[in-house]
Amino acid sequence: MTPTTETTVGIGGAAESTDMVLNIGPQHPSTHGVLRLKLVLDGELITSAEPVIGYMHRGAEKLFEARDYRQIIMLANRHDWLSAFSNELGVVLAVERMLGMEVPERAVWLRTLLAELNRVLNHLMFLGSYPLELGGITPMFYAFTEREELQHVMEEVSGGRMHYMFNRVGGLKEDLPAGWTTRARGAVADVRSRMDRFDDLVLGNEIFRGRTRGVGVLSPAAVHAYGVSGPIARASGVDLDLRRDEPYLAYGELADVLKVVTREEGDCLARFECLLEQTYHALDLADACLDRLAELPPGPVNQRLPKVLKAPEGHTYAWTENPLGINGYYLVSKGEKTPYRLKLRSASYNNIQALTELLPGTLVSDMVAILGSMFFVVGDIDK
Repeated sequence: MTPTTETTVGIGGAAESTDMVLNIGPQHPSTHGVLRLKLVLDGELITSAEPVIGYMHRGAEKLFEARDYRQIIMLANRHDWLSAFSNELGVVLAVERMLGMEVPERAVWLRTLLAELNRVLNHLMFLGSYPLELGGITPMFYAFTEREELQHVMEEVSGGRMHYMFNRVGGLKEDLPAGWTTRARGAVADVRSRMDRFDDLVLGNEIFRGRTRGVGVLSPAAVHAYGVSGPIARASGVDLDLRRDEPYLAYGELADVLKVVTREEGDCLARFECLLEQTYHALDLADACLDRLAELPPGPVNQRLPKVLKAPEGHTYAWTENPLGINGYYLVSKGEKTPYRLKLRSASYNNIQALTELLPGTLVSDMVAILGSMFFVVGDIDK
């Protein structure tokens, strides 16, 4: 009988299930700034995702403690560079609440108007950049055309293009330039007249809809668990908007104009639809504010403050419906001219954590679509 020889041939790693770790970022074309995503892959399927943050951290909350109540406004308007006016607004509302200060009516309506114009500017950036990430460059040009239209009036009234520094404790820096409301009304009308480009170019595009419909579905339970807010939460059917639910500024008087946009699908397409429709409603609110300002008699837009401004000892919390979601400001005072503590709750910080829930189970090819639909600013994450 001839002896039998058995030979085992190694076939390498193909015989095993091997996970691969893929780093997206911290500098990568698919990220909105200096963010890193640590993905674990099984083939092309994402099995786990970890957002690694902090690359843009500059310690703004600690710097608040070394600046007086006038100076901290400069720090506050920079973390979300697309929503500078709204960031300033939250800080001064917290300080005014601590002081028990009443703001002149004209300043209240002007703040509401500028906050809504800032909301449109923020949304236009994402309405242009999101299709760009999926391969469509044209909407970006249209978005910047409309942004420039509104930037002109914002720059005229404040002197700044991105960091407006127009809010002050007790009101606003100064009154409007002559004829500004007419020019602002014209800019709002012009932008509204061309917004249907995004409906036609983006929502009407089969490729865009194919890349976003049913992709990255965020459940209402996950929204609540991670503290997600803003258009992303409302796209998952979570009907929360502080402008309606806890009115501040003049939003209580705009209840008949204010409409909260929601969707039930919770996917990338629903998030884009919420953002687009909310932009239309922000333009409507801006028009309503301009109408009310036209009815108001001339008057002051700020309160006279002492040379050294000190908040009384105590603590307070103010929150606002920023363009990207809920921003919260927890202010603690020891009776000095600087805050003892000012904790900032930024919308993007909470929203981006939901990626740990959204990305697992999806393909790498869908990662960019999901990431872009979260509408975040990295500075707003890192503060």
